[in-house]
Amino acid sequence: MAITNKFPVAMGDVFPHGAFVVSEVEPVRDFDKSTPGRPVQQLDKESGLPVWSVSVLDADPAARRTDKTVTVKIAAPHQPVPPEAAAGLPFRPVEFDGLTVTPYVQESGGRPRVAYSFRAAGMRAPGHQRPAPGKNQDAA
Repeated sequence: MAITNKFPVAMGDVFPHGAFVVSEVEPVRDFDKSTPGRPVQQLDKESGLPVWSVSVLDADPAARRTDKTVTVKIAAPHQPVPPEAAAGLPFRPVEFDGLTVTPYVQESGGRPRVAYSFRAAGMRAPGHQRPAPGKNQDAA
């Protein structure tokens, strides 16, 4: 069967009203390999790249209060840099490339509910296209 535990999704399907970075990009700690005083960064199981996390505000006015802010994890060789802040906005608008969602069951107050884990291949400013792999940006 070709179905895995994560599903590719379009940015507009997850964040139809847009998304905004509301935290710093931070390394995700591998709790199994870390020891007191010696943190170890988590590595992506598929790519082997370090995993980073960023908190994102969902701009959907109908989103429930508990679902307004989500964490997106990004596997990348270097710490991803969020887009610049837009003039007149308190937060930085963002779009994610290679976005996937993994549903899971979360116990909350004794009641199970479906929750979602988000991963991305990268992030960028809205409206900026990701360069095609192998393309030289300086070529005319």
